[in-house]
Amino acid sequence: MSLARDPFEILAEYERKSLAHVAGLPEQLDAPGLWRGVGYRIGKRRLASEFDQVIEILPMPQVTPVPGAQPWMLGVANLRGNLLPVVDLKQFLEGERTVLHEDQRILLVRQPGGDVAVTIDELYGQRSFLEEQAMQADTLSESPLGSGRYAHFVDRGYRVADHAWGVFSLDRLTRTPEFRQAAA
Repeated sequence: MSLARDPFEILAEYERKSLAHVAGLPEQLDAPGLWRGVGYRIGKRRLASEFDQVIEILPMPQVTPVPGAQPWMLGVANLRGNLLPVVDLKQFLEGERTVLHEDQRILLVRQPGGDVAVTIDELYGQRSFLEEQAMQADTLSESPLGSGRYAHFVDRGYRVADHAWGVFSLDRLTRTPEFRQAAA
């Protein structure tokens, strides 16, 4: 009686053992009550949007102004051969122009009829929030996150240490009639 094992069985056993110890993919690591998104700042507000609402994060492209456009419409940029509208999100929401700088970033967002780029003041990258960090609706509405024009796009928030974060709906933004009418 031979104790030698079939090489295929040995490889199959190695595979089983290896797969038993593999780290999960990010989708598999999500815990119940955990929310993740892209974190950024507009003015003094810290915001986060769902990953599936942000196509890409890019450096600020060269922008060509469009005559007759709303003041918050910075113009159009050529991105890989496609003309892309670039919107000053801070000016759209607060009426105050973003001070553009060398490290400026844009969020590329899908909207009906084509993508649009929105400027952000600062990029924080991936952010994770736990259910127990969620702000109550009345607390959110009394904070700067739930006031003014932000109230239309932020319907929940989280408090982490000394910072309040609003979950900003880029989808709702791109469906807003005023946002879609960039002509002055």
